[in-house]
Amino acid sequence: MRIVVIGAGVVGTTLAYELMRDGHEVTVLERNDKPAEGTSYANAGLIAPGHSFTWASPKAPKVLLKSLFSGGQSLRFKPSADPDLWIWMLKFLGECTAAAAERNTLIKHALAMYSQSQLERLTAETGVGYHHIDKGLLYLYRNSASYAAGRAHMKLLADDGQEIQFLTGEEAAAVDPALEASKHLIAGAVYCPTDGSGDARLFTRNLADHIAAKGVSFKFGTEVRRVVTTDGRASAVETDQGEIAADAVIFCTGVLGMDLLKKHGLRLPVYPVKGYSMTVPLDVSSPAANRAPTVGGVDEDHLVAYARIGDRMRLTAVAEFSGYDRSFNAKDFDSMLASAQSLFPGVGDYANAEKWAGLRPMTPTGIPYMDKTRTPGLYASVGHGHMGWTMAPGSARLMADLIGGKKPALAMENFALPG
Repeated sequence: MRIVVIGAGVVGTTLAYELMRDGHEVTVLERNDKPAEGTSYANAGLIAPGHSFTWASPKAPKVLLKSLFSGGQSLRFKPSADPDLWIWMLKFLGECTAAAAERNTLIKHALAMYSQSQLERLTAETGVGYHHIDKGLLYLYRNSASYAAGRAHMKLLADDGQEIQFLTGEEAAAVDPALEASKHLIAGAVYCPTDGSGDARLFTRNLADHIAAKGVSFKFGTEVRRVVTTDGRASAVETDQGEIAADAVIFCTGVLGMDLLKKHGLRLPVYPVKGYSMTVPLDVSSPAANRAPTVGGVDEDHLVAYARIGDRMRLTAVAEFSGYDRSFNAKDFDSMLASAQSLFPGVGDYANAEKWAGLRPMTPTGIPYMDKTRTPGLYASVGHGHMGWTMAPGSARLMADLIGGKKPALAMENFALPG
């Protein structure tokens, strides 16, 4: 089939690979001038089935309410007149029950575990590099109460097959010697030895180069105007560069592509949740670089993620409901800076870190939509949120099977479009 994929982030590019692998003729359309310029540009870098918990939980409403009156919250809500925000928030609050949180978490975890296996297969097939570290991830707790809660929290994933170890601060420093100087700050750690990390942007761009060399056509700087239908079926994509014929079209757009979906009757509850990141240069010739992390992780009490990416360290934090605004100021990075400097003092050039803010395409459940639409030949794979890097390879294989008429490995009703 002639298939057009709209979006060249990590989700769209991995799908293009799987479709090419299945023998289809694939064209990828991207409004930016290169792959991974949106949410995939500077995300946390964690490949983290062990962090599959949904944000919608019984505790979330209280955290959001508190954020209205005090700063420093990891989850921030800034009210606006945008009706899509309030529609999304009502749906999110409806998912904040214990039963819904457990269900949604287990669906996310199944997808994340499957995706990890597909990433391993894909990289073995292609040889694509991305500063991969496969030493697991450490989820760190700074006080005994939060550590006890974290241990209890992880039982759900452990019962679902996630390999988990509970460590002291001393034992965490044995896993990653970079924590030696700060182990006294760690009351305990949850270690998921099968998790990992890597540069999603580098992965996406290297994979795009790999498949372009094998015949996949990438059209950058291309604005999609609409999907053309003939006799009720998707037959082409109209762009500012002309029309491209297709037997199937797949939306793999981030939040900036939601208006395009609306033109085709898909009013999906996918809303931007802003996250902040810092990319800290490391002087690998300096002894201080030996104190940089060799195992990625999360400072759970501050919800700051960190990962070593080659000669840099990536830090990410905050989930902010503030619409489509991507602006930031120095204060937005205070929490992640304080966390990193306490855990990894003096390891890099914190003062000259690259700062960035991106918009996660979140669904109320945290589960992406991956489904055919009511228009034959038109599909959507959107809303991967804060786990797009973790979920993308598995999502790609599931969607390729769905489009190709094969039976996907997971129950696709869990990812069905609403309505």
